[in-house]
Amino acid sequence: MRNLSKSRIIAFRQCPKRLWLELHKPELRDDSASEVVFKIGYQVGDISRTIYDPEGIGVTIDIEALGHGQALARSAILLTQGNSPIFEAGLKIEGALAYADVMLPDFSNGTLRWRMIEVKSSTGVALYHKDDIAVQSHIAVSSGLILSSVLLAHINNAFVYQGDGDYRGLLREVDLTEETLSRGEEVKQWIAEAQLVAALPEEPVITTGVHCTKPFTCGFCSYCNRHTTHPDFPLKSLPNLHFRKREQFEADRYEDIRDIPDNLLNPLQRRVKQCSMTGETFFDAEGAAADLATLGFPAYFLDFETASFAVPIWKGTRPYQQIPFQFSLHRIDEAGNLFHDAFLDLTGTDPSEALAQSLIDQCGQEGPVFAYNASFETSRIRELAARFPELAKSLHAIIERVVDLLPVARNRYYHPTQHGSWSIKAVLPALCPELSYAQLDGVKNGDMAIEAFKEAINPATTLERKQEIEHLLLEYCKLDTYAMVRMWSIFRGSNLSESHLSH
Repeated sequence: MRNLSKSRIIAFRQCPKRLWLELHKPELRDDSASEVVFKIGYQVGDISRTIYDPEGIGVTIDIEALGHGQALARSAILLTQGNSPIFEAGLKIEGALAYADVMLPDFSNGTLRWRMIEVKSSTGVALYHKDDIAVQSHIAVSSGLILSSVLLAHINNAFVYQGDGDYRGLLREVDLTEETLSRGEEVKQWIAEAQLVAALPEEPVITTGVHCTKPFTCGFCSYCNRHTTHPDFPLKSLPNLHFRKREQFEADRYEDIRDIPDNLLNPLQRRVKQCSMTGETFFDAEGAAADLATLGFPAYFLDFETASFAVPIWKGTRPYQQIPFQFSLHRIDEAGNLFHDAFLDLTGTDPSEALAQSLIDQCGQEGPVFAYNASFETSRIRELAARFPELAKSLHAIIERVVDLLPVARNRYYHPTQHGSWSIKAVLPALCPELSYAQLDGVKNGDMAIEAFKEAINPATTLERKQEIEHLLLEYCKLDTYAMVRMWSIFRGSNLSESHLSH
């Protein structure tokens, strides 16, 4: 019988085939979608140790250094003694094992009991969290430990970091003791069923479905879908498709949006269907020009790049708050002359105030400030105004000038290659085929920009690498605003020459 880890028992709960593949064909798994989640989890775990062990007397079980055998043996000794907090304590019964984030000794009734705390990087309690901690608690109790309480600690997104490494209040605890300890027989059944799957000589036959992405995106999706034939225009190509309507379409065996009757679609969806059927572009040039006709010069085009941290690193910021560290700003005057300004701070200090001041200086006093899906930019500017009251008046004045290009694109333009999306990365290649994010080096999307920024501000990053990242980030963000310039020019019906609009 295998000793199945808690994560593999939870994998079984999601899909028995996933468990079998993890055990027998792990090389087929794509872990790229999970890497960022793991990094965040490690960071929150590290901070939790300072919160639950402020005196630094606790013991952390280093699984990688010790290996499972020694880690479990060392944990067993420490759990018998109860002399200090234990982090990553190994727990084992026949057929299953787990490592507890936090174990705190509790002698309140005169005997050794333990407060088990599972730490999550989410901002709330999800259903699968309860399954997770139920497995761990069952293993602990079945191994002979007495638990005085079972808690789940998650990120408190109302926490504001005051600096000096003080993270008290970052975690919010939810008591799951009664609910969790009552699920022992249920967990016992999961383990038994998972063991049966693990022992199968061949992978179980299970079709793909909703379980492939809930509660996690499975790393074996590509493998399981390797023989699946996908329609040219699947249901996900329909914009604003409510999940209940999608379920109905699937029940009625509609796979390609071109087969769905018009009377079941709203006007925008019918437009997408028609373009998909004909391969032709919809462009209401007259309407687009009218939308922009009253907006004068100079015209500005703004885009932010932001980073968020589960554990805030700058005073006055909250967990997962979007902190702008960069902006690109193109400006075009009435004669068609194009100018570009930018801000990027890779020093590792809080870039917020300097960015806000630079934004005020560069945006001038008049003229529209175009953004794409502008609620993101206006929200960030509003947050900056709240943090820096002395700049609030000037920042709110910029907000009043912001014009969103997304509604113009959605109402006036559609190309079949957009597949129901009006993101700037979907619209730009259709409008301007010669421009492509794929041609950029190193940083090609927002997620890559965030990771590049975090690498750049890491003290271990070399100056040479930091300079390379600076160039990549500047080019990426510059393309975002230049894309808006080109979009604006086409929608406006401008006669500006390509030499004026050269990137």
